[in-house]
Amino acid sequence: MTETNQGEPVEILLAEDNPGDVTLTKKALEQGNIINNLHVVNDGVEAMRFLRQEDEYEEKSRPDLVLLDLNMPKMDGREVLESIKTDDDLKRIPIVVMTSSEAEEDIVQSYDRHANAYLTKPIDYDGFLDIVRSIEEFWLTVVKMPPE
Repeated sequence: MTETNQGEPVEILLAEDNPGDVTLTKKALEQGNIINNLHVVNDGVEAMRFLRQEDEYEEKSRPDLVLLDLNMPKMDGREVLESIKTDDDLKRIPIVVMTSSEAEEDIVQSYDRHANAYLTKPIDYDGFLDIVRSIEEFWLTVVKMPPE
C-alpha cells in the first residue's frame, strides 16, 4: 500500500445511506493500494456537518475526496453537491457522484453543479469493486489534488 505524497493516509468521505454499498466500498478500499481513512455519513446534513467540521466532526480531517450518493435522506446529494461547490472553503474538494441513477437529468444536473465525476453503481459485486478500485486508482494515484 502507498500513502499520499506527504506520507499521510488519504482522507475519504463516503456519503451513503445504503449499508450494503457502504460495506462494499469499505471492502474495495481495504483491498486497494492506497492507505486511507474512510469516514462514512448516512445523510446529506451529516455530510455537510462533517465537511464544515462541526459538532462531533470538529477534530476530523477535511477529506481529500468525497464519494457522494444522490439519493439520501434529510438533504439529498444534489443539494450537498451544490452546497459544497458554492462554498469557498469546500469547493476544491473533488466530488465523485456514485449513485444507482442512470437518469440523464441526474447526470446533467450533477455536472451543472460541478461534480468532478459521475459513476453509476453496478448491480453485481465484482462490478462494484471494480468501480471503487478505479476511483482509487484514478483520483488517488493519477490526479494531482489541490492543497487544503
